[in-house]
Amino acid sequence: MSLLKFKGIELGPIGTNAYVIWKHGQTDCVLVDAPPQCKEEIEAFLQSKNLSLREMWLTHGHWDHMAGAESLNSENIHVIGHKDDQVMFEQPEIMSAFAIPGLQMQPIQVDTWISHGGELNFLGSSVEVRHCPGHCPGNVVFWFKDEKVCFVGDVIFRESVGRYDLPGGDMATLRDSILKNIYSLPDDTILCPGHGPTTTVGYEKTHNPFVRP
Repeated sequence: MSLLKFKGIELGPIGTNAYVIWKHGQTDCVLVDAPPQCKEEIEAFLQSKNLSLREMWLTHGHWDHMAGAESLNSENIHVIGHKDDQVMFEQPEIMSAFAIPGLQMQPIQVDTWISHGGELNFLGSSVEVRHCPGHCPGNVVFWFKDEKVCFVGDVIFRESVGRYDLPGGDMATLRDSILKNIYSLPDDTILCPGHGPTTTVGYEKTHNPFVRP
């Protein structure tokens, strides 16, 4: 039985999934993505589970995934992301043309830049970073190998894929990322996307109309 626990919480003005990840019997946790105005609900959930937020792992720099990170930040929280999205992390106002009008977007300082093939250690679990551009330049996914769970941001959704018509997006690049870095995972790997319900690699290989293996 896996000790890994995670909870997806739909937050923000366009229903973005943030994921709290922890292990049974331990109090340290990480947060994957931080939508705008997420502070109250995230902190309430952490308190209900007696969890302490130690790190934020940002799948990419789009406003709906990072604009709430600064409100949760403190000296003890370590933030990671991919450098190809640095300008969006640090200057989110450049996304105002495709964000909710009037939304206040807070920049976030990334402490560690991660890259394709990098390894993270979460309380003894090996987590592989895979760089999956196409939705935007710096989208990464976090694959918990032993637990067969992958947090994928906006690369792929259940029977759909992330938008590729925003600045830095490209369908051919996105398709290549999915084929090489998502469909190469074991078929029973659970995919936890940035929007919508969870799915599996095997299901998407069979049912996703946008990218066929």
